[in-house]
Amino acid sequence: MSRKILPGQPYPLGATWDGEGVNFALYSENATNVELCLFDDRNAKKENERIPLKEVTAFVWHGYLPGIKPGQLYGYRVHGPFEPKKGHRFNPNKLLIDPYAKAIAGEVDWKTHVFGYQFENDQKDLSFDEQDSAPGMPKCVVIDPSFDWGNDRHPKTPWHRTVIYEAHVKGATKLHPAIPEELRGTYAGIASEPFINHLNELGITAIELLPVHDFLNDKHLVDRGLSNYWGYNTTNFFSPTSRYVSAGNRGEQVREFKGMVKILHSHGIEVILDVVYNHTSEGNELGPTLSFRGIDNTVYYHLVKDNPRYYMDYTGTGNSLNVNQPQVLQLIMDSLRYWVNEMHVDGFRFDLASALARELHEVDKLAAFFDIVHQDPVISQVKLIAEPWDVGEGGYQVGNFPVLWTEWNGEYRDTIRRAIKGDENQLAKFAYRITGSSDLYQSDGRRPFASINFITAHDGFPLQDLVSYNEKHNEANGEDNKDGSDNNMSWNCGVEGPTDDQEIINLRERQKRNFITTLFLSQGVPMLLGGDELSRTQQGNNNGYCQDNDISWFDWELDDRKKEFLDFTKTLIHFMHKHPVLRRRKFLKGEKINDSELKDIQWIRIDGNEITDEEWQAADIKTLGFILSGDAIDEYNERGALRTDDTFLMWMNFHHEDVQCKIPTILDGTKWKVVISTVPDDESAVDRHLSGGDEFKLPSRSVFVLIKT
Repeated sequence: MSRKILPGQPYPLGATWDGEGVNFALYSENATNVELCLFDDRNAKKENERIPLKEVTAFVWHGYLPGIKPGQLYGYRVHGPFEPKKGHRFNPNKLLIDPYAKAIAGEVDWKTHVFGYQFENDQKDLSFDEQDSAPGMPKCVVIDPSFDWGNDRHPKTPWHRTVIYEAHVKGATKLHPAIPEELRGTYAGIASEPFINHLNELGITAIELLPVHDFLNDKHLVDRGLSNYWGYNTTNFFSPTSRYVSAGNRGEQVREFKGMVKILHSHGIEVILDVVYNHTSEGNELGPTLSFRGIDNTVYYHLVKDNPRYYMDYTGTGNSLNVNQPQVLQLIMDSLRYWVNEMHVDGFRFDLASALARELHEVDKLAAFFDIVHQDPVISQVKLIAEPWDVGEGGYQVGNFPVLWTEWNGEYRDTIRRAIKGDENQLAKFAYRITGSSDLYQSDGRRPFASINFITAHDGFPLQDLVSYNEKHNEANGEDNKDGSDNNMSWNCGVEGPTDDQEIINLRERQKRNFITTLFLSQGVPMLLGGDELSRTQQGNNNGYCQDNDISWFDWELDDRKKEFLDFTKTLIHFMHKHPVLRRRKFLKGEKINDSELKDIQWIRIDGNEITDEEWQAADIKTLGFILSGDAIDEYNERGALRTDDTFLMWMNFHHEDVQCKIPTILDGTKWKVVISTVPDDESAVDRHLSGGDEFKLPSRSVFVLIKT
């Protein structure tokens, strides 16, 4: 006996439970028929019921089923033309994931028939496969959206006070000995007391999670016994992946994710999601048919204009979402609003964000997506971070995103790496980077905090490897060490990889301190790669995207050397939080401000005098000093009082030799005290007192911070 279906409503899209039943709604412009499939079991080989959706409103196929409850598994079969050369790839033999599903149970089984074409056929994607994919497909889950948020509030930490910690949900806690074993590697693990204590002790204000949207383990990785660990292969933009839930997979991941956010918020920590709206896991024309391809390929994907059998690929993953299409824009904006309104996240980091700006081919920072974000009353008020590049022509767009947006500053990363390892011709660029990159952001109305400063990120070497390897060592990825960047801008300090040479070990520790000190003394928003504070190594692998193992997981067992570096990092971050002169909201001017005795910044050469214009261009100068005046901040606090702070003198020597410096004579009787030294084996340096005109030996490859007393 067939189930009675009512007309239902075309909005909202997805499966919406109202307490008495569920409204189902799916958008497809070119479909000729849509069937809703209900399942009792995730592993069922066939649906229990197949129900045609006969109502169509503005290309939305919809219907209401009374009596359906949360936990119900479902999917779609969509009929329409199979004409690959025209861009149409409908195949009702393939069970499809609802683009608006709020939860998904299970993963793709590559041993089943998930390709819309005959995989072994010589015609490849032009052939048509009639075998049912349901046995190997994940199933969508109807959820109960209710959750007791209590008095949860977004922390809304101002950008100039933000410290970001980039981490993987599983990798951060999988090996943590103080977290209950059943919670390690889960959303609940991130919300556990030991991990939150670690974040608070560091001084972290926001955790940026690698993708949690439901994603696909690529076939070529599964065939090699690996997995897509990072998750930059999104299948669905609404459902948190069930990989990181501690128990259950019929919607429990939604509740556990919300619980994680609520607990983090209660400790003042914001949650930022790394999101991948530029492409999906279906890949190019030879990829599987999982969702969008089978629902309406020509709507959802950027196809080659003169040959729509093929996909425009601005991401290096096989396809790009068609952000020119109003329905795709709606999908992205609905997803973003869902994660803010229903899941209470505080911001987003957009992977390969330049791909979202492509109206036709060129990157246009005034593209429709950015216009809509700017006008949206919800999304415009959260933290927006762009990875400002893609792999297409003209895709490198650092410094070109609109107001409201911050950017992963790739120029900062590259310059700081080159300068600290001792490359020439870095002085002027280094000065721009540590003062907020005004050359990139000042002219378009943005502030220093438009620059998300980072030395390392998930993609590339972690900090320990940055000072331990000259070359990548990605053999474990099974691609003959051909994957990953060859441009690491790293230096192994004399030996490739692990060593017992104490002199090299000490140099590496000093270089790590140089990097981390520079990061947290720079104007802008610092982002710490999670695990760097623990001296985590990936054994020279600079592309750990497929390594769901101890190559990627945090090692929480720390020896004395690692504990000392962790303590140094904590001290440094709290030092930054304490001093507003290190987290300015406006760009430095090099001028006296508000009747200050000193310029807001004054650049010093080793003889204690100001650097000349000619010296900025000198190739061989690798030592730089500067004074930050705490009396020239030109900013007001929340009560309208002018901000003031201590005045600091900073010396940075990236030369391989010691340098004799002279303390500048800026004011009569000025005295200074050393408060930070990156030389771990020179304890006598800290707390040393100096006066203007005193000689000061700046050790090779070191950073010193002095405070005006």
